[in-house]
Amino acid sequence: MTLNLDTARTIISAALAKASDAGFKPLTVAVLDAGGALVALERQDGSSRMRPDIAIGKANGAIALGMGSRAIFKRAEEQPYFIQSMNALAGGKLVPVPGGVLIRQDGAIVGAVGITGDTSDNDEIAAKAGIEAAGLTPDAG
Repeated sequence: MTLNLDTARTIISAALAKASDAGFKPLTVAVLDAGGALVALERQDGSSRMRPDIAIGKANGAIALGMGSRAIFKRAEEQPYFIQSMNALAGGKLVPVPGGVLIRQDGAIVGAVGITGDTSDNDEIAAKAGIEAAGLTPDAG
């Protein structure tokens, strides 16, 4: 499966609906395809200016390292120099905190969602809800 715009829109819509239902702060949601290209991004009113870069960074890290950003965060705690080096190689576009979730279909990575705006745990909850609403499997690490 190739992650298309309609699927990305479904993911974003469901993630924002979950956030609204749960009373989360304004979010920014980025959906990247398996190659790391941006498919769709939406920034809610009230979401700060840097949030698109953060959302893309969370998803980009997941795609680049093949693991959800929660796993990257754990690795950063255990091996900070490794993750710092990976971020340097990624041109500073890797955000190693929860909220970047791989999108899987039949075990294969088809993309990633990055969400930012609330706590990292809540960002991840919204990302998982969006991915599941599209009939795909979230992998937060």
